[in-house]
Amino acid sequence: MVSERELLESVPTRLWIGGPVDATGGGTFPVHNPATGQVLTEVADATPDDALRALDAASAVQQEWAATPARERGEILRAVFDAITARAEEFALLMTLEMGKALPESRNEVRYGAEFFRWFSEEAVRVHGRYQHAPSGAGRIVVHKQPVGPALAITPWNFPLAMGTRKIGPALAAGCTMIVKPASETPLTMLLLAQLCSQAGLPDGVLSVITTKRSGAVTGALLDDPRLRKLTFTGSTEVGKKLVEQSAGKLLRTSMELGGNAPFVVFDDADVDAAVQGAMLAKLRNGGEACTAANRFHVHSAVAEEFTEKFVAAVRDSVRMGPGVDPETTLGPLINAEQLATVTDLVEDAVALGARVRHGGSAPGGVGWFYPATILDRVPEKARILSEEVFGPVAPIVTFDTEEQGLAAANDTRYGLVAYVFTRDLDRALRIAEGLETGMVGVNRGVISDPAAPFGGVKESGFGREGGFEGIEEYLSTKYIAL
Repeated sequence: MVSERELLESVPTRLWIGGPVDATGGGTFPVHNPATGQVLTEVADATPDDALRALDAASAVQQEWAATPARERGEILRAVFDAITARAEEFALLMTLEMGKALPESRNEVRYGAEFFRWFSEEAVRVHGRYQHAPSGAGRIVVHKQPVGPALAITPWNFPLAMGTRKIGPALAAGCTMIVKPASETPLTMLLLAQLCSQAGLPDGVLSVITTKRSGAVTGALLDDPRLRKLTFTGSTEVGKKLVEQSAGKLLRTSMELGGNAPFVVFDDADVDAAVQGAMLAKLRNGGEACTAANRFHVHSAVAEEFTEKFVAAVRDSVRMGPGVDPETTLGPLINAEQLATVTDLVEDAVALGARVRHGGSAPGGVGWFYPATILDRVPEKARILSEEVFGPVAPIVTFDTEEQGLAAANDTRYGLVAYVFTRDLDRALRIAEGLETGMVGVNRGVISDPAAPFGGVKESGFGREGGFEGIEEYLSTKYIAL
């Protein structure tokens, strides 16, 4: 295992456009360790001209990459999967250093993120069209699928590897070139991945990584260029809406994986112990900094106190807050001071309105951006924490009395990414799952993400799907040929 210093010295810190290149003007910006606030390293700060350099490279090789046999594209993706797996500990440590999550969480992300390359290496050879007689008998209908063209992926900081691989994997499998603009908080993981892709045989220009603190100007230059044909974004609903507006002028193909406000619904017939274990996963995975994190806990009044007591006990007994590199840590810091302030503000608002703190409830202060696992009950309906995405390790609990009330409360949000339901009644499980206004539902499960399943939401949580058989379709256009 390499040391932290050796790892950081081995990671590219320049832009990756056909290999490492300096940003125009030589600008850089710092990357911080959330556990200490200290600077890990400096990376290149791209300009709009650099973005267009990346698009030049992508456009120059688009036709060649699209014409590369699907089997060859798949073999390269499989080689990248093998390379990530071989260097899993390095990727895990790097993510922990730049994002803060505990090492076990980072290791899980490496396994999850790498799997998108393996899954789509297999899907590359399974892009199907169709051939049929026209119903009129006048000819033949041929339906042909082909790559959309150069794509831009804008990825968030919370899953520095997986949010990139689940976009890069299907794009490359489909025959699209791609430019990735990672979050400025966590650029290092994506730069290391670009280096591995090159070493695995990916031709220069097929994948570029541009790091920048000037996101609006840099991505705007790409969105204004007619050579770009696809935009995929994971991040907040507010930013997603702006990107959709910007992309409308060129009628870009877009897919948006946006914010969430996931309800976690526990019915009176649920296995409470199983629900608590599900809650630990759904709330505390990635420290709560996930769009799939349970944001609101709707618990039937008949089991509310039992659930809350057992939830508190589980958190007290198993959660250890500290620097992610500490082997005893299960809960690392939040990403930055702004996120710490947001979480603190939401909890203070709920408590001021009458919520009761059952565990945690205040930041410890000192070095790093830490906030403890926190459980609130008696949370009033007007508390902001029930309507806003907390993106932290805070679980607000509210009660309901009937199935209709529970479903209505779960759907009372502008978001619709994922929901969690715990019940022993199969009929109820199906009834509620079908009634929930979300793109995904976990039934008696606290984790639902799977590279083999379509990931995405409805309402203001976005559109399009990533993963599964559906994921590659986002990067394919359909052509009808009349014979």
